[in-house]
Amino acid sequence: MTQDQLSAKARWVWSETLRMHRLAPETRVASSLSCVEIFTALYYGGLLEHKGEDPRWEGRDRLIVSKGHGSISLFPILADRGYFDKSELEKVCQAGSFLGGIPDTIIPGYETINGSLGHGIGVACGMAIGLKLKSSSNHIFVVAGDGEFCEGSMWEGVMFAAHHRLDNLTVIIDNNKLCMLDRCEKIMTVEPFERRFEAFGWQAERVDGHDMSLLHQALTQLKGRGRTGRPSVLIADTVKGNGVPELEQDSLCHIRTLTHAEIDRATGGDK
Repeated sequence: MTQDQLSAKARWVWSETLRMHRLAPETRVASSLSCVEIFTALYYGGLLEHKGEDPRWEGRDRLIVSKGHGSISLFPILADRGYFDKSELEKVCQAGSFLGGIPDTIIPGYETINGSLGHGIGVACGMAIGLKLKSSSNHIFVVAGDGEFCEGSMWEGVMFAAHHRLDNLTVIIDNNKLCMLDRCEKIMTVEPFERRFEAFGWQAERVDGHDMSLLHQALTQLKGRGRTGRPSVLIADTVKGNGVPELEQDSLCHIRTLTHAEIDRATGGDK
């Protein structure tokens, strides 16, 4: 896709995420809106080797969604890429649906259980080592929230990846600067990310996580850098609740449910 096409696809994913929130108000919409461009770049930008018709294809790259609750925006992408029928999007969080508010491996395309935060990098390290032992050229991506880095398990994974020279691993931090109850800087600061990761031996880059062109370019370069012996991290600066003023201005937006009127004002009639 061209950059304009990628941006248009991201807008569609954003709109679909809000539409699903209308159907299932229990979904974590603010967290899901900040990572729309990240998921769009991975699945439509030629970055992630995958087959929707064969989710467990041996030749696939792996995507570990560490911030599982904040990935409802991945549902329309998976449906659009052929992992399951688009009609399933109408059943989110309904009885009998595999599309729940906390995604897990029952959903085609999800590699791991994602209910408990702080485990994405550790799980990815195990996969990365496994692929290296098989001499596989496939890559592991992790999408994690910045608030997760208050968990010690994340930093254990960071140290482990550097020690084992896991250069087939890229972590993308959805750096929306808000966790459940307030701004991250008020609860436990995790910045400066670059200096922290570089101190552990990682290659670190930072980009505007809503600028599709810059985001896609940075991810392409990180995946294609070859065997450097260093895992990589991309800090994607984002806005929690991106595009919805009622969410952007609320430090408690993580647990906020939008009214139908608020959704209508945000989408402006998007279909």
